[in-house]
Amino acid sequence: MHLDALDYSHFADFRRPLEVDEVISLMRFRWQVSFDLQLVTRGKYLYLQMMWGFLEQKSFPLSDNEYRLNLAYVIEVINRIGQEALVREWLLTSPKRPTTGRAISLPLRQGACLEEFLV
Repeated sequence: MHLDALDYSHFADFRRPLEVDEVISLMRFRWQVSFDLQLVTRGKYLYLQMMWGFLEQKSFPLSDNEYRLNLAYVIEVINRIGQEALVREWLLTSPKRPTTGRAISLPLRQGACLEEFLV
């Protein structure tokens, strides 16, 4: 999927499940790189963090396949807890980008199904 400048019409249905290729395309469109996304728990809260490392970096520790598998896991959790619209909007509109040593975080909204992912 390729996005034309400022053409978000493909994302009109924010409630449909996220997909790996879509998330990679969004990041490459916005920031020209594929940032590492991780789920982080702090107490009873779950956050999506966009790390400063990215797939196109020579020193990035994951292969393309490993990166896609990790991203698929993160996206599956996001879809299962019903946060795909929130994450999609964040990827499309966040004014921030990670910088070396500093990730950016999105608090995921709490709901009944979120508790099963928190240990």
